[in-house]
Amino acid sequence: MKEDLEKVKLLARDLRNKKEFPRSPRQMLAGYVLAARALDKCRAVLGGWQGEYHSNCSLDQRWLKYAEINYDAYKAFVATGATDQEVAAWIGEHAKKRSRADIIMWNNEERDLRLCDLSPELQEYMEDYIATSVPRHRVVYHWFDVYDLEEERL
Repeated sequence: MKEDLEKVKLLARDLRNKKEFPRSPRQMLAGYVLAARALDKCRAVLGGWQGEYHSNCSLDQRWLKYAEINYDAYKAFVATGATDQEVAAWIGEHAKKRSRADIIMWNNEERDLRLCDLSPELQEYMEDYIATSVPRHRVVYHWFDVYDLEEERL
């Protein structure tokens, strides 16, 4: 619906111009790392403002698979123009029920993932991505640092 799209655009970040970025993968939503960033990219895709970013990419999939959230159902809810708080509540209702300790442990594992911990395919992809996207002379050890360096948070 047109009015829902307008709500989405009011909340979306314009990722086309490299002046706005999705939130850091470290920033949490509904208690999960990666979720706030996934939401920003989903909104941008819905609004046609994604630029080079992708929703439901391998980074988003790490969180979606852990939470056992169906991407199409998630995207459909985000498309209603739901706020961060409403999306967080939806995630709380639809994510696999896990203890707070389990989620904290998963968040910490994700925050601490080194490039060498990634799948061979993702390591190969990141090798080229880092060379073209991360500022020169910046050493990258942790996966989340790639995005925070590229988007000038570090």
